[in-house]
Amino acid sequence: MSGGFTIHDLAVGGGRLGLCRLPGRGASYDVDLSRILDWQPDLVLSMTTLPEMAGTGAAHLGEDLARNGIGWRHLPIVDFGAPGQGVEAAWPEVSALAAGILSSGGGVLAHCYGGCGRSGMAVLRLMVEAGEDAQAALIRLRAVRPCAVETEAQLAWSSAPR
Repeated sequence: MSGGFTIHDLAVGGGRLGLCRLPGRGASYDVDLSRILDWQPDLVLSMTTLPEMAGTGAAHLGEDLARNGIGWRHLPIVDFGAPGQGVEAAWPEVSALAAGILSSGGGVLAHCYGGCGRSGMAVLRLMVEAGEDAQAALIRLRAVRPCAVETEAQLAWSSAPR
C-alpha cells in the first residue's frame, strides 16, 4: 500500500480481478501508477470521465500503461452512473478480452474515481459473465470492497448480462 492506494482483488475465472480508485486522487500519480504496475495487470479499465482523469494528473494513464505493455480501455461513465450507449457498444469486445485474460491466469484491473461504484459494477459484471451467480458474486465482491456497486442502475447492469 502506498499513500493509501489499495488494489482490492479476488480470484475469478482462473485469473484475478481488481478494483481501485483513480491514480493520483489521494497521493502522487506516479506513486499510484507504480502500485498498479506492481500488481501487473494485463488490462486496465478506466471507468472515469476525462475531466476526472485530468484532475488527478491521470490524463495520460493509457499511454503510461501502454509503455509498460499493459492494455487499456477507456469506458467513461459519470459518477454514480451506469453505462450509456458508447460503453454498451464497447462492452462486448472488452468483455471478451477480459475473459481471455482471466482464463489464461492474467489480471484485469478496473478503476473509477473512488474505486467503488463504477469499478465495482464492471468487476461484478465480469464475475457474472464468468459464470458466478450475481447475488453470490456481489457478496464476495463486497467482502473485499464493501462500497462496490453503489446504485440500483449499476446493480441492474452488472447483474444481468445480455
